[in-house]
Amino acid sequence: MPDHADQEHILKLLRSAVGPAECWIVGGAVRDRLRGGVEVTDFDLVVAGDVRDAARRLARAGHGTAFALSGEFGAWRVVARPGSWRADISPLHGERIEDDLGQRDFTVNAMAEPLAGGDLLDPLGGAHDLELGRLRLAARGSLERDPLRAMRLVRLACELDLQPDAPAIEAARHVAPRLADVAAERVYGELQRILASERAPDGIRLLGEVGLTAVVLPELDALGGIGQSPYHHLDVGGHTLAVLSELLQLQSDPARVFDAATAVAVRALLDEPLADDMSRGLAMRFAALMHDIAKPATRTVAPDGRVGFPSHDALGAQLARAILARLRAAATVQSYVAELTRHHLRLGFLVHRRPLSRAELYGYLDACGGVAADVTLLSVADRLATRGAHARESIDAHLELSREVIGEALRWHAEGHPRPPLRGDELAAALGIEAGPLLGELLAALTEAQFTGAVATHADAVAFARSRMA
Repeated sequence: MPDHADQEHILKLLRSAVGPAECWIVGGAVRDRLRGGVEVTDFDLVVAGDVRDAARRLARAGHGTAFALSGEFGAWRVVARPGSWRADISPLHGERIEDDLGQRDFTVNAMAEPLAGGDLLDPLGGAHDLELGRLRLAARGSLERDPLRAMRLVRLACELDLQPDAPAIEAARHVAPRLADVAAERVYGELQRILASERAPDGIRLLGEVGLTAVVLPELDALGGIGQSPYHHLDVGGHTLAVLSELLQLQSDPARVFDAATAVAVRALLDEPLADDMSRGLAMRFAALMHDIAKPATRTVAPDGRVGFPSHDALGAQLARAILARLRAAATVQSYVAELTRHHLRLGFLVHRRPLSRAELYGYLDACGGVAADVTLLSVADRLATRGAHARESIDAHLELSREVIGEALRWHAEGHPRPPLRGDELAAALGIEAGPLLGELLAALTEAQFTGAVATHADAVAFARSRMA
């Protein structure tokens, strides 16, 4: 929670802006205040009056913006500048605040405090449920009003470490098929928050238990029961959750694999914004879910019984992109997850060639493009989650190789792909050739030669290019 002075300043601003109309703070802000130690900058307000007028006055007071929320029952959102807090303002549903609270999703979200000050209003026992770590429906049929609330059940269980009770689980199962009719953007938003939780693997399991995965991510649901080679100790579905779990641990503590300086650089990489208000680290968790998404479609069994999944990386990249497009994810997120899926096997193929030559290292980094560092991290999680035959020596070898390449991969990410030692027009003039495919091939070869140390000077570069032409 912000310090007391900041909190009081925000509340004072809210009170003065909303004016004389009866108003209550409801939902998450009340819940999180009771939990303690939680920063509250996101407020839900219920106003017994003109919501639009209250929102506009609050926006002026906070030097921010106000806009109507589409399909949110007459609600408005106010975002203060410079984004220090946000408030959603809704009209009172019913004659009394107790009527409004009774229409909410879960008891822990059905508490209110008068904005002007006063006692906690908790007609459904949400505070007691919070103490018990229990997630309970506010009323029978509360999920029927909005099937997305079934996803919210999973998200709140993850974020707040609450255990849904049996009626809540059964209600979620009952409405799960109707989630197919919910706007994809809303589903995607809940998925983001589930994966952002440090209990994300438990959240994905709960999605499956209540039948939501089959509706939202049927491709992920299909991974269960798909057997693998003896090098795996889990089926594809279990392995995918294990990879997600290992990735969360690696993201939380990169120093468990890398040295201290590298761990700092890894954290910086993971924290970089990507798109859809997600960091690279959060988007990487989507890649952990999807890296083996094409295994059911590519599974083969040889005459001797060996199981394989040829080209599941390439097909998986296509499927990952299609799934995220269906969820209305940003094109940047689609490309990022697809590229991680496409290249997630590449480092493992090089394990038996370590220590890598400079040319082999260049080939790996060049092929992975802008995600070389990211896919190295994903491959580590993938390897740590593969504990079948000869697991210990295979894991040790993979970790050794990842430490060998991660530094250069991080440098490429920070500085960009190496440039050739001279410009295209300079090389064309020196060789007496025109711009075209040949020039492009020579520049690419020169870039690699410079990386490996075969070319050091301008004269070296021209001579190297001439020899390649010959």
